[in-house]
Amino acid sequence: MSTVTLGALAGHFGRDLTRGVDKAVGIIEAAARDGVDLLVFPDAALGGYIGDLRHPDPEDLPPAIDPAGAEVAAIIAAAGPMTVCIGYTEAAGDVHYNAAICVSGDGILGSHRKVHQPAGESEAYAAGDSFRTFDTPVGRIGMLIDYDKTFPESARTLALHGARVIAALSAWPASVTDRATRLPADRQSRLFDLYDCARAAENQVFMVSSNLTGITGSLQFLGQAKVVGPGGDVLATTRSKGGLAKAEVDIDAEIDRARRVLNHLSELRLDIYATDPVREG
Repeated sequence: MSTVTLGALAGHFGRDLTRGVDKAVGIIEAAARDGVDLLVFPDAALGGYIGDLRHPDPEDLPPAIDPAGAEVAAIIAAAGPMTVCIGYTEAAGDVHYNAAICVSGDGILGSHRKVHQPAGESEAYAAGDSFRTFDTPVGRIGMLIDYDKTFPESARTLALHGARVIAALSAWPASVTDRATRLPADRQSRLFDLYDCARAAENQVFMVSSNLTGITGSLQFLGQAKVVGPGGDVLATTRSKGGLAKAEVDIDAEIDRARRVLNHLSELRLDIYATDPVREG
């Protein structure tokens, strides 16, 4: 049996980019001492997130960085043999993306630009246009950024392209229209957990789901980082607090066990799923 330790982080990261890099490096070093093999930071861990989801202030946007720049280089240097996924605002010329990058000490392993944009996020970021998987020391993985996981097709695309682990990096807040007095009772809290477990179970893969905590502008983030197994079972969680949810697993053995009798991916009926509006009669 070959086991690895999967870690999902819940934590607060603000706009101070230098401080964010230093904090991330410290967390990576601590996770290495704990034997973590895959560490998934939240979305926007480097430079923070927007402060208003409906109408972001164009004069108060997160700092955008070049993935080939010093900030990502510092994460690569700290990672060593560990696989690290971390979120940031990507500068691509004059265009900015809500992005995530996956690295090890060997360099950049993969990247993702958030595809699905809620509310007014398009006023701050351009949208990505693809979902990709890539090989890492812990196996083939893919990444999603917060609202991406609301759409089953996102995780399904990654699973069909061989992802055994999906890293879901989030800056997921409590409801902006009807916030509950207690975070665990907030409807977005329920949905965040529901999507994590559903995407894992329907694709029979591991979900390593991170999230921000604390407050940025008008947004209060939920935490609730977790590791979910291929049966949809929560193996470790931080609940609404900050911290690291980690689980030691045998990825291939657990996925093979989940798919032994009912293999969702091989039993798909792609030939009959409608791509056009449903026809009656």
